[in-house]
Amino acid sequence: MIRNPFGSGGSPNPTLMRGSISLQAAAMGVLIAFVGFASTFAVIVEGLVKVGASPAQATSGLMALSIGTGLCCVVLSLATRMPISGAWSTPGAALLASSAALPGGFGEAVGAFMVTAALIILSGLFKPLGRWVAAIPHPLGNAMLAGVLFGLCLAPVKAVAAFPVAGLAIVIVWLAVARIKRLLAVPAAVLVTVIVVAINAGASDRGGVSWASLLPHPMLVSPTISLAGIVGIALPLFIVTMASQNIPGIAVLAVNGYRPDPGRMFAATGVLSLLAAPFGGHAVNLAAITMALGAGPDAHPDPTRRYWAPVIAGAVYLLLLGPLAGAATQFIAASPPLLIEAVAGLALLGAFGSAVVGAVSEPRDRESAVITFVVTASGVGFFGISGAFWGLVAGGAMMALTRWRRPTA
Repeated sequence: MIRNPFGSGGSPNPTLMRGSISLQAAAMGVLIAFVGFASTFAVIVEGLVKVGASPAQATSGLMALSIGTGLCCVVLSLATRMPISGAWSTPGAALLASSAALPGGFGEAVGAFMVTAALIILSGLFKPLGRWVAAIPHPLGNAMLAGVLFGLCLAPVKAVAAFPVAGLAIVIVWLAVARIKRLLAVPAAVLVTVIVVAINAGASDRGGVSWASLLPHPMLVSPTISLAGIVGIALPLFIVTMASQNIPGIAVLAVNGYRPDPGRMFAATGVLSLLAAPFGGHAVNLAAITMALGAGPDAHPDPTRRYWAPVIAGAVYLLLLGPLAGAATQFIAASPPLLIEAVAGLALLGAFGSAVVGAVSEPRDRESAVITFVVTASGVGFFGISGAFWGLVAGGAMMALTRWRRPTA
């Protein structure tokens, strides 16, 4: 078990300070950044536009979220020496995409974003919430992680079916290198994917792109706090961000043996959200899927050296995907996100297998774990909250019912 070296106020554990960067962790960090950005940036832009943002304001919001995500990865990982991956709130963006513009325009939405950030900070300072997260039973945590990863682990199969040449190239290189040296299989697949993306980007270039126009310009938006914004955007955005991102992110860390202080993690993401909001960013939070990428053995066999993966991911966000959000969007959009997700799926097969074993290893809790997995993997949400949260609720209810009906001696 790896605990937060700063959680109890003492000095950092010297063992955790000796980890140095590795090629494997660096390659995984690049993968984390590109998977996190490529798979959902379109949802972010659509959600911001739906609540009143102009195209320039939406691009500014994407830039602010990329920089906030990068800071989350770098600062929290270096501070704790744990693989803390940040992300923007994809469920929150989906919520915005299903909403309508408020009467006060995008400024009223930005005011709601700031209220959401304040609520996230308060949730970090509310200690019982951290204790509740830490009390999640391990079988349910493993089952939820397996359910979250399941869809992405199917991406290699879907990529081969949709793009046979590119998908097979990625899978075959991964298999061939794994036969020689397992640790280099994922970096090799990342390299092939980058080449495929570059080829597609070059083939799709018609020469009419003005790169200067692709550079996003940060745009400050004057916030307006309103009751309609609080009820219609702020509260639902807070709920889905905490239930679908922050809490599952802490659970993923726990499954992999890391025990940071949840309250400090939540409060830090709230501060970053508050900084991003005036520029159009709706919420920065802990990641779930990309957290599993950086926290698992594919980032590095040594758990004390895995934190370099999100550090590198954060650097990619800060140096490329943030300042050059428009250009990065153009580049990644040249290749289907499914190809990038396929590499992530290959990298997560080991984590998925370990999560499944951990979920069903205890016969007494096996049925509860299976229910958690099924509900999470279904992807079905209720009231705007994703299946990951409801999987924990359903599995926890089944576990409570089972133990009430069949108490142990």
